[in-house]
Order: sequence, then C-alpha cells, then structure tokens
Amino acid sequence: MLAKINKIKISSLIATIAIVILGGASALAWGPQRQTYTVEKPADKITFNSITNNPNHGDERNFTLARRVDEGADKWRDVIDVTGDAEYVVRIYVHNNAAANLNLIAKNTRASVSIPSQLSNSVTVQGQITADNASPKQIWDQVVFKSASKKFNIAYIAGSARYYTNANPSAGFPISDSLSSNAGAQLGYDKIDGNIPGCFQYSGILTFNVKVTTQKTSNFNVTKQVRKLGETEWKKSISVKPGDTIEYMLGYDNNGEVEHKDVNVRDILPNGITYVHNSTFLKNGSYPNGNNVANNDIATRGVSIGGYKPGANAFIKITAKVANEKDLKCGVNTLINTVRVSTPNGAKENTATVTVNRNCTLKEQEKCQVIGKTHLDKNDPNCKEKCTIPGKENLDANDPNCGEKCKIKGFEHLSPNDPKCAQIPTELPQTGPVESAIMIIAVVALSGAVAYYVRSHQELKAATEEIGEKGIKEKVVSKVNAIKSKISKK
Repeated sequence: MLAKINKIKISSLIATIAIVILGGASALAWGPQRQTYTVEKPADKITFNSITNNPNHGDERNFTLARRVDEGADKWRDVIDVTGDAEYVVRIYVHNNAAANLNLIAKNTRASVSIPSQLSNSVTVQGQITADNASPKQIWDQVVFKSASKKFNIAYIAGSARYYTNANPSAGFPISDSLSSNAGAQLGYDKIDGNIPGCFQYSGILTFNVKVTTQKTSNFNVTKQVRKLGETEWKKSISVKPGDTIEYMLGYDNNGEVEHKDVNVRDILPNGITYVHNSTFLKNGSYPNGNNVANNDIATRGVSIGGYKPGANAFIKITAKVANEKDLKCGVNTLINTVRVSTPNGAKENTATVTVNRNCTLKEQEKCQVIGKTHLDKNDPNCKEKCTIPGKENLDANDPNCGEKCKIKGFEHLSPNDPKCAQIPTELPQTGPVESAIMIIAVVALSGAVAYYVRSHQELKAATEEIGEKGIKEKVVSKVNAIKSKISKK
C-alpha cells in the first residue's frame, strides 16, 4: 500500500490544500475512540479515517476542517474565529483504511453534517461518515466557529456539496443536499453508489459551503441645534430677544447595523416658543437638496421621515417664534427644546436651549410668571405650568401623569425609555378579586385543562363572592391552589 501512494492523483489535490492540524482542541473533537493504524501497517478490516501518519493529511481522525472561501489553501483549520458575515467552505476527508490486498469494499458509505441553527457565540459543525460494514460503523469530527464579540448563526448553502476522487478530481461529483439531514448523502469512488474500496487511491474529499451571519446591533445618534434666523452658525444654546424668530436643526444618523424602516421625529417645544406653520424642511438621501414636509405634526405627534439603512442620515429644519415680552415671565427665561426620534428599535432624545431676558417693573413682578399667563396675578389658582404632552394638557406640569408612559400592561408607571418597558411581565398583576378570578381562569384554560374550565370558573366565582376586603389575597391563593390540585388529578 505504501508503494502506491505516489501514484495516486487525489493526493496532489490533498497536498494542494495544506492542512493546519491544531493540537489540543482537535483532540476532543473527533470520535469515537477506536483502534489506530499507520501507513506502514494499514487496517485489516473496513474502518475509516484511523491512520495517524497520513503523509498528505496527518492524523486522519481530525478529518473535518474549514476556511473562508476567499482564504488561501494553507488556512484550513478546525477552529474558526468569526469576525463578521462571510461564506466558508467545509471539507471532510474520507478514507477506507483497509489494506489494498484485502479487497474490502465499504458498502452504503454516507456522509452527513450537523449544523445547529441557534444564535450563539460558538457553533460546532460536525461531519459524520458511516458505512454498513465498517467498524466502527460511524465516525465523526468537528469544526468550531466562535466569536468573542458577536452572536451568529450558520446555514448550509444548498447545492454547494461536491465530492472529489481520483475518478473525478477536477469537477467532482455533485452531492445531494440530504447531506445536511440525519439520513446523509451517499458517496462513492467512480460513481455515487455508496461503494468505497480500501486504500489511498480510493479516498476522497467532500466539500460544502456554509453562510455565517452575525447578529446585527441597532444604534443611532440624535442631535439638536439652534440659531437665530439670519445667522449661519448652529449652536447648542443661544440668547435672543422677545419676539425673535429662530431655527432648529434636528439630526438623525443610523450608525448601527440594522435598517430602521419607520423613523418618527417629534419636536417638543417649550412654553414660550411656537412652531411656524409649514416650516418643516427635510433633507436626506431621497431629498439631497431638501424638501418641505407636507404636514405640521412635528410639534404634536411627530412626522414620519421614512426608512434608513445603516450609514444613512437625515436632517430636519424647523422655524419657530419666541414669545413676545408680555407673554414671558420676568427675568431670564430658559426655554429648553427637546427632539425625540423614535425607531422600531427604540427612541432617543436631545435638546437645545434658548434663553431670553425680560426686564420687569415691581408691579409686573406681582403678575403670574408662567409663560402665556402673565396677565394673571401670581396668586391666581390658574397660574400654573401645564403639561405639554398631547392629550394631557389639562394636567399640571408637575403632575406625575404628565409624561409619556410605557404602554405594556403592568409597566404603565415606567417611561417608554425604561429598559423594562420592552419586557413582558413575568407575573400577573395583583388586582381585585374579580380580575384575579378572570386571570386564573385564563391560566387554567391555556394550560390545557379545558374539560375542567367550566367547573373551575364556577368555583372561582363562588370564591370571589365569599371573599371580603380583609384577607383577600390569602383566600384567593388558597382557592387557586385547591383548583390546581384538582386539575393535576384530572
């Protein structure tokens, strides 16, 4: 058998693919434990990939390797560091180690590959070789894809599998996509019939491609600047006079990896600054020279400015009017304007500040200092800042309900920016006896106890009727546990 090695054409293909055998990690990747052989002393039976000193491959037990498709032939390895989206080629070496003079042919030789579909920082791709009359009947080896920074998944690329032998060393045989199933796909030598004789000249190389896709992160930046009409420099803060006209510049930049399909921009103007109708001006990739927005909703519910792929951005300019002197409070008025940009992946805010001074007489200082209410006395009950949230203008500015709230049931007390607002409650909220009964009935029905549902409903109704204000929680819990016990016996 040793004398025939130099005559094998397929060995030149293997030699072209210089293999890097990694110690340590690879030793744990293959299996099962089995008897090993050498080139000088091949196997006396049908067994696959058990020669430890293959001159073109090294230890055949490490038979599953991979590299990126655009890498050189010296980059084959069994640990892949994933840095981003890429396509990889995986190779499986197949060799019946039986000595040539024994004329032992492996029957129904098949290969299969296991590719987990989960999103993870480490994914193991395992190649298996089986034959009906081999010992052991199945062998396996692995290549590990890993990333320290990003989660990713791996997908088999349909139609990519080829099997190369000395009978077809250039084009290779196309292999069925059943390779990626439990059944696997048949291999062969001069035809794909499952038959592989023993010896180097009948060995082969199976290759297939996989696509690595990393998890994309969403991120964006929001800016807010202001300037007096007629000036050219944008600033975070300016000082103006009563009645001046100003301009705001709102900026959005998608600097993440996820497309934002529906971006909404809302400019929350403070008391003392009024939006100038028809002044919303949008500039983005679709309107490089700018375009007037058709509606005036930016200061109320906001305006939709479309979708933006990673790297895209937009700018919105609006014009606003500072209140006249009579409508400002005495002294320095600090007017903070907030822009809120909302995307399917979250919302962010930024601010710009305008200060305006009003010099008042002693008599004027006795008047209400709330902007827009300076005609009232300062002791007037109506001399209060009002909520600026649309639909809540009847509330005082310091009312706890004056603010945008989380819309997830059970978390309404949180702001929409709170991370917990994106979570589903893990516990049912504790409410009154009737509500508790309804929730428990829903749990019973959803848990599969449909046959017991009507009876449970009746018992729960009776339970709530007999429960008073005192000890309500303990009695509800007691009744629930009793019902659960009966359900478990059904």
